[in-house]
This record gives sequence, C-alpha cells and structure tokens, in this order.
Amino acid sequence: MENESLGETREKKRAQFTETAETKSRLTPILVILALVLAAVAVYLIVNTSSDAPAVTSTLSTNSGNTAIVRIPISDVSGKAKFFDLNAAGKQVRFFVLKSSDGVYRAAMDACDTCWHAKQGYRQEGDDMVCNKCGLKFHSALINEVSGGCNPIGLPCAIEGDQLVIKTSDIEARNRYF
Repeated sequence: MENESLGETREKKRAQFTETAETKSRLTPILVILALVLAAVAVYLIVNTSSDAPAVTSTLSTNSGNTAIVRIPISDVSGKAKFFDLNAAGKQVRFFVLKSSDGVYRAAMDACDTCWHAKQGYRQEGDDMVCNKCGLKFHSALINEVSGGCNPIGLPCAIEGDQLVIKTSDIEARNRYF
C-alpha cells in the first residue's frame, strides 16, 4: 500500500513537470513575438530620434572682416527646436535654435553647466527644453535670459534680413562643454 501511494506521488510529480514543460513550450512563441515587437519599437525610436538629430550642418559664410558666421534661414526656425552639429576649433559641438512662444529667436548650446559631462543634451517637450540627464525643464522663453545650473548655455544670435546669424567665435568660446 505504501508502494502504491509512493507510485501515485511520483506520477503526480511527473504530471506537474509535464504541464510545466507544456506551459513553457506555449509561452516560448509569445515571448519570441514580444521580443520582436520590442526590437521593432527600439529600431523605430532610434530611427525617429536620429531624424530629429541634425542632418543639416550649418552654412558658414564670411562677412567682411573675415568673421565666420553661421547663417540659418528664418523660415527654418520655428517653435520646434532645430539642432545643429558644427566643428568648432577642432571639436564637434552641438547647438539648437528655436522661436520661443514669446516670438523671440533663441539659440543655445546643447549642454549646460551642470550636466554637460554626461553629453546627453536636451530634448523638447512642448514649450520646454528638457535636460536628458536630470529631467529638469526650462521654458523656451528663458533661453538666453537665465544662465547657470542646468539651463541651456545661451548663444548670442541676431537677425540679418531673412537669416538668423550666430558668430562661430561665440560657439567656439563654448566648445569646452563638448
């Protein structure tokens, strides 16, 4: 009798392991599909993010007096931040321009005094620029108005005709952040 119950116990345990194996084999395709979906989402985000990254390098021209400047057509500047890469004094630097909600054209380095070591820069959420390192938000109308801390490092700019103009020397003076 004791042998019978021992045999039954063994059969019950075998059945549990068989059920577990069957459950695992049913879950495997679901997990594979989930992994493929996550991979597709990751690829989409990478491609989508790089399309916001600066595919446009700045147009450099020379003024009288041989001052190199960056000229950006005003028609290209809107409420959405536009990022640019530029080789400034031997360093690849990144900056952005936008037209803030108060109608002012603004420019700033894609770095700040606090988090620049992480080299993560900013992203835009609505009318705010958000530090990708610490998550602090800065209203676009305060760019070039407030400095220090995690605020974007302001970059002087001017309007000349139908172009936003930034002196390359102003960018080079801030290249230590890159």
